[in-house]
Amino acid sequence: MAVDPSSGPGAPVTVETIEVHAEGEPGRVIPNAERFVRGETMAERFDFCVRELDPLRRLLLHEPRGYPATCGVFLLPPVSDGADFGIIVLEQGGFTPMSGSNTICAVTAAVETGIVPVRGPETEVVIDTAVGVVRATAQVHEHADGRIKVRSVTLTNVPAYAVEVERPLRVREFGEVRVDVAFGGQFFVQLDIAQLGIELKPENAKRITRAAALVKLAALEQIRVRHPVNPAIDRIAMVMLHNGDRAPGKQAQNANVLTSAPVLADREASWTGVLDRSPCGTGTSARMAALHARGQLGIGEDFSHRSIIGSEFVGRLVGETAVGDHRAVLPTITGRGWVTGRATWQLDPTDPYAEGYTVGDIWAS
Repeated sequence: MAVDPSSGPGAPVTVETIEVHAEGEPGRVIPNAERFVRGETMAERFDFCVRELDPLRRLLLHEPRGYPATCGVFLLPPVSDGADFGIIVLEQGGFTPMSGSNTICAVTAAVETGIVPVRGPETEVVIDTAVGVVRATAQVHEHADGRIKVRSVTLTNVPAYAVEVERPLRVREFGEVRVDVAFGGQFFVQLDIAQLGIELKPENAKRITRAAALVKLAALEQIRVRHPVNPAIDRIAMVMLHNGDRAPGKQAQNANVLTSAPVLADREASWTGVLDRSPCGTGTSARMAALHARGQLGIGEDFSHRSIIGSEFVGRLVGETAVGDHRAVLPTITGRGWVTGRATWQLDPTDPYAEGYTVGDIWAS
């Protein structure tokens, strides 16, 4: 277990957090996380987290302090000129270089608690991530009593691009399906859920997570990806099941699945995960990149994207660029976040569950 170096021998480890949710997705924001994280660049910090801080990630996200949908964000000192802070995202499956919903949580927490000063009704926030600089605009309302409310956050995400569209993928129990492989801050496999014979309804959550885990297993076996600028990002992170091609009057909806344990071919109990309660910011960015590659979404066109619980992000492509040899797009995502409380989490050195625990009734085995 990573121990706070400022604590004396035998002293409890304490972690202060700001609890937030972005369109339903809980994000546990950890300010002053530099006491845990080492590294001069965001890439070095990300590698350090992966290598050294997984016990701390599990402590914060697993029971008795967390539950299967809990995510987290380390707030770190900036490394770029003009940046307000850096972030590294904690998810149930590991550390993630970028997450739209968690960035909305981080910006909401930082502005409403004064970590970032209000700079007017549209407060610009610049964020360092392991995949580049992300810019955000917080729509801020100041109440008469001085309270600050962030009404929405618009992220200018890192460039997104389609790796492949309509790629055949052989999935056990379902046969061959066609998927889009796209990057929106992390790599996604995305497909029309109708190919799996499942409807996008909350009551189908267990069927959806099982199917998505099998899709991810197939993708990890059959698809190779590597980000040309940050080659350490080299695997499929998540699966998004959506409701198909765009059409006039049709509301885009998705079920984004975070597998919460290594998905293993010989362990059926691992074929599960957790549904993102938000529409997923990086997933929406990747979805827009794939739709643009398909000719279904133009530059400057709004894209309303809803989650399994009906919450909404509104995306927009604001330009085109290149990432290595890939034609890429510049996505923005707008969503809302709410501070739900503050917490001081503590680990007593005599606690036998120093990294938390999971039980198979609600967690992946």
